[in-house]
Amino acid sequence: MSYIDGFVIAVPSGNKTRFSEHATKGDSVFIDLGAVRVVECWGDDVPDGKMTDFRKAVQATEDETVVFSWIEWPDKATRDAAHAKMSEWMQNPEKADPRMDPQKNPMPFDGKRLIMGGFSPLVELGKKGD
Repeated sequence: MSYIDGFVIAVPSGNKTRFSEHATKGDSVFIDLGAVRVVECWGDDVPDGKMTDFRKAVQATEDETVVFSWIEWPDKATRDAAHAKMSEWMQNPEKADPRMDPQKNPMPFDGKRLIMGGFSPLVELGKKGD
């Protein structure tokens, strides 16, 4: 069964194009490392909640848009191998894939407010997307 890495990020709304370019370049690394697909979703209908919500979770300001993203891996072993490779690159930046180089592909958002986690699907209904 597949394995999912999920992300929620606050991105300055004026950086939508920069974010798209950054994601296209960086996400291609995940595909090369075995991901089945990567989906980046620009917030369109993200309501404020009474107790909690996506905006509060990432401390989004008025001039930021919430981005919800996920990486679908064929299995947890492939995901773990990809994470190990990226961790290795962090230890040896000279060996890192240049698409992941923050000098060449800077993050157009505050990475300290990124929320991420790995998830095992529990229920899957419908057809697989292309």
